[in-house]
Amino acid sequence: MAKIGALRESAAGERRVSVTPETVKKFIGLGAEVAVEAGAGEGASIADAAFAEAGARVATRAEVISGADILLGVQGPDPASLSGVKPGAWLAAALNPFGERARVDAYAAAGIEALAMEFMPRITRAQSMDILSSQSNLSGYKAVLDAAGEYGRAFPMMMTAAGTVSAARLFVMGVGVAGLQAIATGRRLGAQVSATDVRSATREQIQSLGAKPIFVENVAGIEGEGSGGYATEMSAEYQKAQAELVSSHIARQDIVITTALIPGRPAPRLISDAQIATMRPGSVIVDLAVEAGGNVEGAVPGEVVVRHGVKIVGHRNVPSRLAADASALFARNHFNFLSAFWDKEKGVPVLDEEIGDAIRLTKDGKVVNPRLLG
Repeated sequence: MAKIGALRESAAGERRVSVTPETVKKFIGLGAEVAVEAGAGEGASIADAAFAEAGARVATRAEVISGADILLGVQGPDPASLSGVKPGAWLAAALNPFGERARVDAYAAAGIEALAMEFMPRITRAQSMDILSSQSNLSGYKAVLDAAGEYGRAFPMMMTAAGTVSAARLFVMGVGVAGLQAIATGRRLGAQVSATDVRSATREQIQSLGAKPIFVENVAGIEGEGSGGYATEMSAEYQKAQAELVSSHIARQDIVITTALIPGRPAPRLISDAQIATMRPGSVIVDLAVEAGGNVEGAVPGEVVVRHGVKIVGHRNVPSRLAADASALFARNHFNFLSAFWDKEKGVPVLDEEIGDAIRLTKDGKVVNPRLLG
C-alpha cells in the first residue's frame, strides 16, 4: 500500500494546500494510505476534521514524512524540514528548479526523487496535470478583480439620468492562460478589452472572446512561437515595432494587465517608465510577472506603488489569494498525475519516460533533468 503524505506549506504568504478531502478520498480509492500534516488546510479554509472525515490520518510533520512513499506540496519545502524522509521517496510540488537550484541539489543529496510539477509537458494527455494552467487561470481572473479594486471607477458603461459613465479600457499584454482569462473576466465586467501577444496564433483567440487584437504587422524576424505553446524572445526589429505600437495604445488605456513569462528566464520588460508617464492619473497596471523580474518598470513584488499617478500592482503568489479554489485545482492536478500512472498490481504509480523524464529533477542522489544539466 503506497503511503502519501501532504505537507503543510511553510513559504511566506502561501495559503494553498496540496490535497483536499475530495482527492484524499480518491487516493484512498486507489488503495493508498494518506497522511496530512495538522493545519495544512487552514489557509484554504479546510479543517483537519474534514481531512480526517475523508479518511486521512492527521499527524505531525515528522509522522507524515516518516515512511512516506510520496510527499505532496504546493511549493517545494525546505530540505532541512524533511528530516527522516525515506531514500527514494517522491516529492511532487512546484519546485522552482531554475530559481532554487541549491534546494534541488539538497533534494538529490537527501536521496529524494524530486518531481517538478511545473515542468509537466504541454501535451494533450497531461493537460489535467498541468499546475501552470490551472493556477494561471485563477491569476488572470484575480488580476482583473485586483485592478477593479484599485481603479476607483466603474468598469461597464452606465447610462443614467445624470449622464453616461464610459466603459473602462482594459489592455492585456500576453495571451496565455492567464491573459485569456483576464480578457474574459474584463469582458464580463463590461470593459472595452484589447490584447496583444508575440504569437500571431493568439489573434483568433483574442477575437473569439470579443476583444480587439493589437498586433505589429509586416515585421520580419518574429520569434514569438516557442515549443509547448510558450513565447520566446522577439527579434530586435519586432521589439522596436511593438514598443512603438504599445506606446500609442497604452496612453489611451485605463487598465493594463501584463502576463508575459519565458520559462527559465527573467520576465521580458513590456512597459517602460516613459510609457507609464503617458497614462492618465488614476490608471492601473497589474504585473503578474513581478516575481520573475517584472514586465513593468518600477513594479515592486508584494506592493502597490504609484508612478506618475498610475498605480502599479505587484502582488506575490496571486493564486494563493484565491486559496480555496486554487487548492482544489492544484490537488486535482496532483491526483490526475499520480492516478494516470497507478499500477494496481504494485499499488504505486509507475512513471513513463515521456512525462517522467520531463518532470524528474533528481534520482539516486543526482540531478538528472536535462534542463538543469545543459
